[in-house]
Amino acid sequence: MVKLSKRLTAVASMVCQDQILADVGTDHGYIPIYLMEQGRITGAIAMDIGKGPLERAKEHIKMSGMGDYIQTRLSDGLAALQVGEVQSIVVAGMGGGLVIHILEEGRKVAQAVEELILQPQSELEKVRDYLRENGYTVEAEDMVFEDGKYYPMMRVRYTGKVTEDKRITALREQMKEQMHLDEAQIEGIFARYGAGLLAEKNATLFAYLQKEQHTYQVILENLKGQPSSANILERQKEMQEKMLQNEQAGSLFERNEG
Repeated sequence: MVKLSKRLTAVASMVCQDQILADVGTDHGYIPIYLMEQGRITGAIAMDIGKGPLERAKEHIKMSGMGDYIQTRLSDGLAALQVGEVQSIVVAGMGGGLVIHILEEGRKVAQAVEELILQPQSELEKVRDYLRENGYTVEAEDMVFEDGKYYPMMRVRYTGKVTEDKRITALREQMKEQMHLDEAQIEGIFARYGAGLLAEKNATLFAYLQKEQHTYQVILENLKGQPSSANILERQKEMQEKMLQNEQAGSLFERNEG
């Protein structure tokens, strides 16, 4: 039986039951093997742009006895996948820019599936902005902490027009009425931290907010000790704006608990 890291276990748990899965950037092929062993999916295509990782995946699939259910495919993103071949796509462990590139280049395939499980390693705001601007609805979010790092992830689906959960709509109204924020400010906070994570008061996100706030405080203190210049002043302003967003997000946990 395959044992996954905490991060990959959380990613795998977001895949809905009885889907045919495409794992993009499969590396060792662990996610599709794990999901087959758990009886969660009915089949999978393990894909990677590199021949080396794909060979490793083939070996692991063979050793697991899942060769009849998991095929491997050399592919740059979604290029080797046809519309309708799978219902679920996992894109995990890549930079946010690459995630966006994969979705953009494989637009027809991405828009046709029932779900995409995305776990960008960076540029979360850009990914969330891209999803919102291109008609993807975020259906679920999670965040885990492992080996000193925080890993947000989400399950999304192309709907053409973005819809949102009642909890998020209620949170949006609360932020307008109690915090006097406009739509642009709210969307900025949602893009940065995840509306779903904020709405459910995700404990890992709260820990991340506290860590981030401490980091900004240290940076600001260091900047104050440096000779004043246009660059230093600009950097201070940037940190203060980020810290304000952090505090606004953190206050939602306090308000919701009250």
